[in-house]
Amino acid sequence: MSPRRSYDQYCSAARALDAVGDRWTLLIVRELLAGPRRYTDLHADLPGVSTDVLASRLKDMEREGLTTRRRLPPPGAAYVYELTGRGRALLPVLQALGAWGQAALGERRPTDAVRAHWFALPLLRALDAVGAGAGEGAGGGGLVEVRLEEGLFHLRVGAEDGPVYGDGPAPGEPDATLVLDTGTCTAISRGESTVAGAVRDGRIAVSGDGTLAKALSEA
Repeated sequence: MSPRRSYDQYCSAARALDAVGDRWTLLIVRELLAGPRRYTDLHADLPGVSTDVLASRLKDMEREGLTTRRRLPPPGAAYVYELTGRGRALLPVLQALGAWGQAALGERRPTDAVRAHWFALPLLRALDAVGAGAGEGAGGGGLVEVRLEEGLFHLRVGAEDGPVYGDGPAPGEPDATLVLDTGTCTAISRGESTVAGAVRDGRIAVSGDGTLAKALSEA
C-alpha cells in the first residue's frame, strides 16, 4: 500500500491533519465513539459516503493506529472496527469542533440526514459541565439515558475510557434519564439553550436517583 500524502510540515497541527484531515475520518471517529461497529452499521450511519471511500478511510485509520479490526466470536462471526486509545483521544477534538460549528448549524435543510445519536456529543458536552459540578467524572462518571422521538441513546458522562455513548437503552440502571424533544436537543446543539435551563423551563423531564439527576433537578 502506498503511503498517504503528507503536508511535510514540522508542525503538530499538520501532523494531526496528516492522520485525520481526510474527509469522513472524524465522522467515522464520531460513530466509533459509541463502541465497536460493523462495516455495514458504519455505512448506514454515514449517509453519503461511498463503500470504496469508507473502506479506504478505515484502512488508513488502522494504519495510523486510530482503529483496530477484530472478528466477533460465533454466532456473530462478523468483523467490527473499534477505536484504540489514540482514536478515543480525539473526543475533545470533536467536542471542540462541535462547539466551534454550533453557530453554523442553523435550521435543518431538506437534504440534511439526521440520526438520534448525533445529538450525543453536544449533549455530552453540555452534561459534562453539570457532572463536574456534581462531583461526577471519577470512576467512569454517570450513565444517562436520553429519550427522543427518533429513538433512545445513552451517554457516559465523565467516562475516561471505552465508549462514551451508544444506541438504545442504557446497559443497566441509568443514573439519570432525560426525556426531551428534538427541538430542545437542537437548541442545545446550537448553543441557544443549556441543559439546566431546559430542565428549569420544563422542556427536559429528569428522573433517576444518581448524583447527576439530582444536580439537574436542583439546577
